[in-house]
Amino acid sequence: MRRREFIALFGAAAVWPRAAHAQQPPKIRRIGYLDYGAGTLPSGGFAPFHDTYRRRPFLEGLRERGWVEGQNVAIERRFAAGVADRLPALAAELVALNVDVILAAATPAAKAAQNSTSRIAIVMADPGDAVQLGLVASLARPGGNITGVTSLAPELATKRLALLKEAFPKTARIAVLWNSAIPPAEVALKELRAAAPVLVVDLQFVEVSGPPGFAEAFAAISREHADALFVFPDPLTFGNRESIAGFANKNSIPALFGAREFVEFGGLMSYGSDYPALFRRAGNYVGRILNGESPADLPVEQPTKFELVINLKSAKAFGFDIAPTLLARADEVIE
Repeated sequence: MRRREFIALFGAAAVWPRAAHAQQPPKIRRIGYLDYGAGTLPSGGFAPFHDTYRRRPFLEGLRERGWVEGQNVAIERRFAAGVADRLPALAAELVALNVDVILAAATPAAKAAQNSTSRIAIVMADPGDAVQLGLVASLARPGGNITGVTSLAPELATKRLALLKEAFPKTARIAVLWNSAIPPAEVALKELRAAAPVLVVDLQFVEVSGPPGFAEAFAAISREHADALFVFPDPLTFGNRESIAGFANKNSIPALFGAREFVEFGGLMSYGSDYPALFRRAGNYVGRILNGESPADLPVEQPTKFELVINLKSAKAFGFDIAPTLLARADEVIE
């Protein structure tokens, strides 16, 4: 072999490994998505509610930090369909897959993830009172492998009761429908009990732990002759929002819900945070952790904006006469 040909061949061989290395596809990172609610349809694909209010906003938040599903990140999804007892096994599956970070939607999912690993980073979405539940040391300094975004804010429960009383001044007895698998934060319970005598109302706490329990819950509300209804938002009540709103409307019980998604399905009124924005921020947090930030250093975020939404169409259809002063202050009126 001529000297010139040998040098050219040697130079090409030296360059080839570097070029091949540069052309290798990027490493795919893996996210575990653990959801207390239902996210898929029996026929396949994502349920419309999950797709609109959780999946898409979450992916948007990831994309803001440079992570795109199918390109540089894969998502392992697990749904408990409102059955909390399924969550520990589902969380263990994600840990066994050695995912890089776990997104836990709602309190039971966050607790199941916490009990399954202290090594893998966990981002909570709507976890309730994370400090009271022992998920983080404090909102400002989580201090461990868990951080996230909550929908709770100081005095939110009191504000909701006050709005219900303002809308219907003659209200004397308010039924509070809540999922016993996700106990309301202790601070919210204290606020409700403290606010009741100030607003001159009695509270009837009605528990439900799964879809079969709604019939019994509705019967209890009717039996006690509640004047109004407040519904805590969580995956179980979200999944049954149409039947809850239908029960309240047909029985002439004015209801206030904790999220606008209930009102979009015929509910009367809601006061709460923007849930798609919450999951977008959760996706952003997951992206930040994939980019190298520590969950211990990321403060748990709380919402800064709440919206009052009133379904005037339902009010007219079912004979609810809402105070004009409240209608004037609504962020949105559905007509």
